[in-house]
Amino acid sequence: MRIASLVLAAVFLSASSAVLAQAQEPQTLTVEGNVFRPARVDATDARVAQLRTPPGFRVTKFAENLGNPRMMAVAPNGNVYVSDREKGSVTLLRDIAPGGRAGTAVEVARVPDLHGLAIRDGRLYIAAIREVYVADIQADGALGPLATLYRGLPDAGQHPNRTLRFGPDGRLYLSVGSTCNACDEPNPENATLLQLSQDGSQRRIHARGLRNTIGFDWHPATNALFGFDHGTDWLGDQQPHEEINELTEGADYGWPYVYDKKQINRAIEPPQGQTFEQYAATTTDPLLLYTAHAAPLGLQFYTGTQFPQEYRNDAFVTMRGSWNRAQPVGYNIVRVRFDAQGRPVGAEDFVGTWLTNGNQAHFGRLAGIVQHTNGSLLVADDTNGVIYRIAYTGQ
Repeated sequence: MRIASLVLAAVFLSASSAVLAQAQEPQTLTVEGNVFRPARVDATDARVAQLRTPPGFRVTKFAENLGNPRMMAVAPNGNVYVSDREKGSVTLLRDIAPGGRAGTAVEVARVPDLHGLAIRDGRLYIAAIREVYVADIQADGALGPLATLYRGLPDAGQHPNRTLRFGPDGRLYLSVGSTCNACDEPNPENATLLQLSQDGSQRRIHARGLRNTIGFDWHPATNALFGFDHGTDWLGDQQPHEEINELTEGADYGWPYVYDKKQINRAIEPPQGQTFEQYAATTTDPLLLYTAHAAPLGLQFYTGTQFPQEYRNDAFVTMRGSWNRAQPVGYNIVRVRFDAQGRPVGAEDFVGTWLTNGNQAHFGRLAGIVQHTNGSLLVADDTNGVIYRIAYTGQ
């Protein structure tokens, strides 16, 4: 249902002396903002059967009744670990049937705010808001005692969901979202992608100006790092776009002052001591833009052999779905095509949509996405407690 349609007006003068010297008069910005939240309905088998896929693909339920599953990690033996941010838990899914359905679900950890997961060298790494934990994976898939690898990450706010992955360089990369929609962050580590060594030391900022890049992964052929960032809310139904960025070390991607390609967010004051234009010239543009407010969550490059060859080295992205626009978008899985040089060239629907009833309701809001050892993709729905399996059957 539609909750609100608002017109926001902002009149401001910068407190920066450099900007005041140039400003001749106040600036006025008027933006229309809409809120529309489709109603939630159950993920029935009939609704799942209506999901559209390319020819030869099939979507089935891998597991269900899981509460609020968010992020996942797959062990070399095919076991799947899934976090639940509401409970602060990690659940092990094992005994995978030949038909591709999990047989057993066992809770293996519970600490407040657990979210991001990564596996390396027989250990599971788990991100909470201010901590990173690590535990040995035992022979039966259970976890040994959780040890605190790191404390002292930035405080949470609007975006508390930390995600983490190991890069080709062996370092642990950790996404830290912004505390707000659009503001000057007092902590320089908010709205960044951080690097940590495997033992939790040598923390440094890899990239900044990222409002909330939950999904990121490395291109399998080039090892270039790509992330899908959430655009700022309350700038209209059609802007700003969601952004695909190549996340290079030391780069600044512009949030909160700049969005899209050098577009200026005049709803806030410019950076201290600079004009918007001066600051924008120092930022890195996205390589690809996607529909505003679709809300990208998980990102996974495909390296398996189950899908046809044309899908190899493309990225698959879960779109959790909009709320800050009149007509809903997202609630689907997107394929991002990459060319032979490893550059993103376009995005298209892959599976969807989880919208139903004339787009007035949804039966899934998608979160994490991982590639299983058998080459299928697993996708978590954190509102109906389902993990979906996307497989290529050729039929």
